[in-house]
Amino acid sequence: MKRNNPFSQPDMDMQDIRGDRYGLMNPALKILRAEGLVCLLLASALYQVQGFSWLEFGIWFLVPDVAILVYVLVNERLGMWAYNLTHSTVGAGLLAVLGLALNVPVFLQAALIWFAHIGFYRALGFGLKFPLGFRVTHLGVLRGMRDKA
Repeated sequence: MKRNNPFSQPDMDMQDIRGDRYGLMNPALKILRAEGLVCLLLASALYQVQGFSWLEFGIWFLVPDVAILVYVLVNERLGMWAYNLTHSTVGAGLLAVLGLALNVPVFLQAALIWFAHIGFYRALGFGLKFPLGFRVTHLGVLRGMRDKA
């Protein structure tokens, strides 16, 4: 499906994931990655201010990556949903609000670790997944995949 965008090149189709034509413009990608870094740093600073355990931070930091097992054990479509649900700030934000509203520090602690994890991955350039494959994300096609995708 061709987009009706007067600013795009006539042969450019954002639905086409092959080659360098796919993904976001370089300035937008840099901004989104910088936002991820800010999310990581802010969540880490708030974690420190709250006085939570850094050992627990390290233990729980990679827990959202368990969703990647769904790609391996089930299928790509369900894997995409599992990954996106665990790597979206929506869940972390709702957990933080719940922790603050109910005064449950462990919810806030988990939310800050979750935000830090998401920010870390966004800063590295890993985005939310599309059903086209694990390496096709909202931030573009991960390196080494452009020709394969």
